[in-house]
Amino acid sequence: MLAPINSAIAEEAELPGWMTGAWAREDGDNWADEYWTPPRAGLMIGASRSGKGDTLQFWEHMRIVREADGSLVFWAISADQKPVRFAATRKSAEEIIFENAGHDYPQRIRYWREGKLLKAQISLIDGSKPVDFEYRMMGQ
Repeated sequence: MLAPINSAIAEEAELPGWMTGAWAREDGDNWADEYWTPPRAGLMIGASRSGKGDTLQFWEHMRIVREADGSLVFWAISADQKPVRFAATRKSAEEIIFENAGHDYPQRIRYWREGKLLKAQISLIDGSKPVDFEYRMMGQ
């Protein structure tokens, strides 16, 4: 009976649980927030939106899933676009990188923690054309 419980704990530990929470950033009138559920059953669900003042400029639904082969995949669906798949290429205790060289932009999505901050960067596969994001936990 203990084996399934231990397996479930190990399974959830593989997902980047350190991303869990409600995150926000503001720069003048520009704002963005991002939300991630805790890992459960091999899945994390995320959502983000950004805008200026009272105007929504972008929204996205995301998920990080563990596929049957054990690999982690980031799926993004924004506005009226089709889902885009990004495979995890690097993972550590406080960083994860997803890539899809066949996508127009971004081709690389990187998340990492720096203390209490959640940071993200999108770029082309070679790291060019980077756009950085820095989020603070809401309410802090």
